[in-house]
Formats: sequence, structure tokens, C-alpha cells
Amino acid sequence: MGRKSSRDPDSAESSPTLPALKTPIPGPRSLEIFAAERAYLGPSRQKITLLAQIAFENGHGATLTDADGNVYLDFVAGIGVASLGHGRKDLARALSAQAERLIVGSFANRTRLRALQRLSELLPSYLGAISLFSGGAEAVEAALRVARSYTGKHEVVGFWGAFHGKTGAVLGLAGDGSKKGYGPFSSGQYVIPYADCYRCAFRMSYPSCGLYCVEFARRYIDQVSAGAVSAILVEPCQATTGNVVPPDDYLPALKKVAREKGALLIVDEMITGAGRTGRMWAIEHSGVEPDVMTIGKGIGGGFPVSATVCRPELVERGPFSLPGSASSSYGGNPLAAAALEHTLRVIVEERLVENAREVGAILLNGLRELMEEFPFIGDVRGRGLLIGIDFVRNRKTKEPLGQKTMHFIFSEALKRGLLTMGYSARMRINPPLVLSAEQAQAGLAILRDVFKLVERSISWRTEN
Repeated sequence: MGRKSSRDPDSAESSPTLPALKTPIPGPRSLEIFAAERAYLGPSRQKITLLAQIAFENGHGATLTDADGNVYLDFVAGIGVASLGHGRKDLARALSAQAERLIVGSFANRTRLRALQRLSELLPSYLGAISLFSGGAEAVEAALRVARSYTGKHEVVGFWGAFHGKTGAVLGLAGDGSKKGYGPFSSGQYVIPYADCYRCAFRMSYPSCGLYCVEFARRYIDQVSAGAVSAILVEPCQATTGNVVPPDDYLPALKKVAREKGALLIVDEMITGAGRTGRMWAIEHSGVEPDVMTIGKGIGGGFPVSATVCRPELVERGPFSLPGSASSSYGGNPLAAAALEHTLRVIVEERLVENAREVGAILLNGLRELMEEFPFIGDVRGRGLLIGIDFVRNRKTKEPLGQKTMHFIFSEALKRGLLTMGYSARMRINPPLVLSAEQAQAGLAILRDVFKLVERSISWRTEN
């Protein structure tokens, strides 16, 4: 329970590594803080926070501790943000040292130079032009401006199940339902089926389908677009819709379509990048070479920083080449640069990419064993520490498990000290990259206990 973590030199012997519960969940202090906040906050918070009603006080590595002293395993990582885990004193020192010198400004500075050099060393060699921002949607919007500037076209093709942010220029490209009720959207945006092989939109099977979804994309562009497609915008693995992993030949085939149509291939690695999938960048699994890549979340270890990285020739054409076209009041500020440089250095020095691959394999294999045991698990998929599970009433029909049962799974796991994105029929598992093998096994044991409770209930087959 209190052993020293080998992955954090600042760990104390008393720092928790496994769940330890002291009160009912949520505890009285958490409920008090949650209720007090509610008087000020709007209702549209993340669903996971509303269901949990927990107030966290601190964290250590892959664990979180709430206001009542309860310790949880974190299989969420702030939606893939806390790549280095929680409570990193080394990251805190790096930020503090920078904050004492300089926080804001876009003038040249040594801290940003070091961050750019560090990032450039880890990027594919053909992606040499970097623009720094503070959030994912901001970086994706910049990528779309690059595409429009370079190609002289304005249309964009996105995908079902996608999520690229909630700002105006990208909201219409969301394929997860988050755009409902917010139209009209920007014109020239098309959303087509992704290579979600477990729930294929065309009811085909890979590989016998011959990647029909790519052929559909080609034909859709021919038949529906105005012939002015500037970019195909795609995630190498779709996170928001359930950590969906496409076949390795999918992205290269999409790039071929983009080239045929005179468009750029933009790959959104906001969640999948910085070691999450067991490679530094998820594009490495397929070998595809995108024209533009957007990155963020885990690259800052929890500090808001994102980037648009491009082939250098793409940013030399106006209007994107004009001064101010990629400016941002907060993007790439010295404090963000310090977080970026430190986080990337730790990911390399502590071999967190390798850890994601090794510990991810433990989780994936363990979940597949649970799939053999429990009939309501329809699919388990993943790469590294990005794993998705489909829960179904019937494996043949693939009808999703009902919301009531999924909320039961979420709350029962929480009561046992495991925080998951397990409140919908497509569970997402994306813990900090510092998760240990011991912690992975502990999380699997909790899930098995919860699934046993579900199995004993006949209502999961019929409830809404």
C-alpha cells in the first residue's frame, strides 16, 4: 500500500499506490464541497463529475485522494491529460521556477526554445513547423486554416464518432452528438462513417470489406462536395466514441483519397499522442505520414498547451504565412513551454511510452479474459493505455447495455476505489502513463468483482 513508486523520484514511502477507502462513497466532505460548488457552477459539467459527486484534494502517480481521505485508482487521467500522473513535485518545481521569472508573452525566450527543440526531436522529421496554442480546438482550427490557406479550398471531411472541440469552426465536425441543438454550422463540413469495425456502419467485416468505408469516402466526396475539399480530418484512434482502433491500413488509404482530391490529411493526436498508445505518436502504428498533426493534452502533463505541427512548405503560403495568423495570447507562453519541455523529457527519461505498451498489454489481456467470462462484454480493443470496451445485451445483435446498468458499473467500481469512464456502454480506459503492473491488476480485480454483481442481475438484459 505504501511502497515507493519507482517512477517518481519524489515519492514518499507513505504515498498510496492502491485503493484505500475510509467512508461511504461519496463521503460527507465530498458531498459538502460538491453541493457548495453547485450554487455557483452551471449545470453543464462533465457527466463523470456529476455522477461521482466527489471532491478530490490531491493525487499521487496513478491515484487520487478525495476530501474524506479515500484513495482511488485513476483510470481516467483527466481524460488523457495527466500523462505523468498526479502530484509530481518535479513538474511543480519546473513550473514554480519559471513562474518566478516570466509567465506570459510571445517574445522569444530560452524556455520556449528548449521546449520547441525537445518537441522537434520527438516529432516525425517531416513535420518541422510548430505553432503553439493552449487548447485542442484552437490547434485544430489552426490546422484547418493551414489547409484552406495552402489548398485555396474550404471544405473539410470529418467522421462519425469524432470529437475535435466545441468552438465554432470545429463543432460541426463532431460526430458524437455534442453538436445537437447548436446549428447552423460552418458550411462545407461533411461527416462520414469511421472505420469502427465492431459497429461497422455498412454492416461489413474487416478485412473482407476491402476498407469499404474508405471507398465510400471517395465516392461521397465526388457526389456530395463542391469539389473544394481542403482537408480530411481524422483521429488515428477515436477516443470520445469509445477508444476505437481502426485497421492499420485505414489511415494510409485515407491519405491516398486526400491526395486524389488535392486535399491535406490532418491527423488529430490530441488524446492519442505523447506515448498514450505505446508509441510516441499513434500514426507510427500505421506508418502514415500526415501533412498536419495536432497534439495536446498529455504533452503538458496537466498544464494547458497544444500544438499544430505541419510540413514546413504548408505554412509558407498566405494568408497563414502572414504575421499573427497563428498568434495566441496564451499559446506557448513561458509557463506552458516549461510544462511542455519537462513533460516530454520525463516521458522519454522514465520510458513511459514503453510502460504504456507493457502495462497496457496487461490490461488488454486481462480484459479479454473477462470478456470470456462475462457475456455482456461484446468487444475489447486498445493500444497501449488507450483501451475501449463495448458492453452489450446480446453479442449477436450488439445492442448496447442500458444506461441504468452502466451507471451501476460506474458507481460500484467507484465504491471499490476505481475511477473509470464506465458510465456509457462504451467504456474508455486511459490512465496516467505511470500506471504500474500492480495497479493494472488491482483495477482488473475490481472490475471483475463489479461484473460478477452485474452477472447475477437478470435486469441487465432488459432494462433501459
